[in-house]
Amino acid sequence: MSRANLFVAALCLACASAAQASIILTANLSNANENPPTNPTTSTGAPRPASFGTATFVINDAMTAMTFSATIFNIDVTGTQTPDVNDNLIAAHIHAAPLVTPTTNAPVVWGFFGTPFNDNNPNDVTVTPFTTGVGGTFTGKWDMPEGNSTTLTAQLPNILSGNSYINFHTTQFPGGETRGFLEIVPEPSTNLLMSLGFASLLGAGFYKRRKATAKASR
Repeated sequence: MSRANLFVAALCLACASAAQASIILTANLSNANENPPTNPTTSTGAPRPASFGTATFVINDAMTAMTFSATIFNIDVTGTQTPDVNDNLIAAHIHAAPLVTPTTNAPVVWGFFGTPFNDNNPNDVTVTPFTTGVGGTFTGKWDMPEGNSTTLTAQLPNILSGNSYINFHTTQFPGGETRGFLEIVPEPSTNLLMSLGFASLLGAGFYKRRKATAKASR
């Protein structure tokens, strides 16, 4: 085997090893992502600030747990951050289904605030309200035994294929006020190795063509 082929084989092995690392996903939540889109108002009909947020999820190497951290803005996570009731948080979940799209809805598969509450084996949820402003940060962990009539293992295909979303529900919008689909973040190391491997293949091909041309011209 040539040195070029050996290098490519080594890169492929490295890529395979990298693929076994933890999987990171992110979600960007907005009112426009809801189905149908929401337009937050106060209980008197006056407009209120749009609710939005970001979330990060990490599935461990063994795919037996998924931790998350979500920060949400302009939703009252304590019921006392604003005088109005429409922005009060009543529930927060992950929803998933094999065929869910941005214009459809999916059932709750794991709840971490309100009902259903599924982060209970053990309970890993923490809620940190903003000290100023409206909103807060949520953290938790979906363990293997947990789920809303399902399990993490059963939902991993949906999560990894982009068929799941995180949803925050309020008094005004009990069906969901702001949500975002979970999307896998490619690992920089994997991308780099794949790029190097592709470049090496091109280089090896060029070298072989050049060598063959040289022989033919003798």
